[in-house]
Amino acid sequence: MSERHACRLMGLGRTTHRYRARKAERDSELRARLKKLAAKRMRFGYRRLTAMLVREGMPTNHKRVYRLYREEGWAMRIRQRRRIGWRGAVTSPAATRPNERWSMDFVSDCVATGRVIRMLTIVDGCTRECPAIEVDTSLGGLRVRRVLDRIASERGLPEAIVLDNGPEFRSRALAAGAKNAECDWSLFNRESPYRTRT
Repeated sequence: MSERHACRLMGLGRTTHRYRARKAERDSELRARLKKLAAKRMRFGYRRLTAMLVREGMPTNHKRVYRLYREEGWAMRIRQRRRIGWRGAVTSPAATRPNERWSMDFVSDCVATGRVIRMLTIVDGCTRECPAIEVDTSLGGLRVRRVLDRIASERGLPEAIVLDNGPEFRSRALAAGAKNAECDWSLFNRESPYRTRT
């Protein structure tokens, strides 16, 4: 039976019958380049590798790179986030005078629309006064540093600041602030062993 007759009986297009997959040929160059990049950057995921390939001018997208990434078995196990062990509060004497020790922490709340807001609260340990309360939907390390800089210019920083081990307090923005000559950030860093929950 001829091909034309057989395809007509099957209801199949002849071009579909003659089609041969060329995926391996099409992906050979991309696969080779991806192997080189993945060998050099072993901790990079498929998205960062895709960005590198696009910068090099290779015509690709993240779905194609992800397929090759999985076929080659490069998908790495997601590392579990390291938990910092809590060994209990560090006892320290109570503050006896104003501006001796402040406590700084975040408080969260939800408004009527369902949106979560965060508040950075700073409290004087002796007088229970609040030098500042900063409220927004997002408060990063740079914002915390700005608030402390503002308080320092208005009334100065205390001898010690008690805070927890949150990501906003361990950011590079606050670490960079320690080198700022205008504000005595050494007092803040000197108290880092006091990082306790308030």
